[in-house]
Amino acid sequence: MKRSKAEILHEYGPFPNTEQVAGVTFDGRHVWFASGDRLNALDPVSGKTVRSIDVAAHAGTAYDGRHLFQIAEDRIQKIDPETGRVLATIPAPAEGGDSGLAWAEGTLWVGHYRGRKIHQVDPDTGKILRTIESNRVVTGVTWVDGELWHATWEGDESDLRRLDPETGEVLETLEMPPGAGVSGLESDGGDRFFCGGGSSGKVRAVRRPGFRIEGHGDGRQ
Repeated sequence: MKRSKAEILHEYGPFPNTEQVAGVTFDGRHVWFASGDRLNALDPVSGKTVRSIDVAAHAGTAYDGRHLFQIAEDRIQKIDPETGRVLATIPAPAEGGDSGLAWAEGTLWVGHYRGRKIHQVDPDTGKILRTIESNRVVTGVTWVDGELWHATWEGDESDLRRLDPETGEVLETLEMPPGAGVSGLESDGGDRFFCGGGSSGKVRAVRRPGFRIEGHGDGRQ
């Protein structure tokens, strides 16, 4: 297994009236992050939040190209980002113990925090299609270029891990600095992971392994 230290490219926040950052997702332009009673759109270039949606937003967040998905207690809400309306709701697989959320292969992938699992879920019914076991608690979840990554956070220690999606074997870990816990995880599809920072109220951009961008210390192209 490959181990390395996570390289933090940029820190955003803390943000006004935000005590907690939970799930994060990326719509190609903005980083959306959950903060308990709302979803917030962050411009990663300016570092400012440009809008928010008043909706229960307690854990993981995902984007399918058209809609936002947001864990709220024991359910997953499908949200129109233009209007902020909740269009549909499905049960969350861990019945309130859910953490990270990602969209891939036309389905939702849901972290089960203390269960140390990632469930693949039908986005229309909530039916569990398959389950991947992890050996650590699961916070954020993301897929990028066929790679499955999830975050862990126990005590003062947090890391990002790449799993074999068939076996659950840990292939690679990125160790976060002490105190930089990861509550939510999303890839921008390129050189960056966006990481929710929990009670720090921050969002951190972390370099994805295998990418080197010259000329920008914050990872922007």
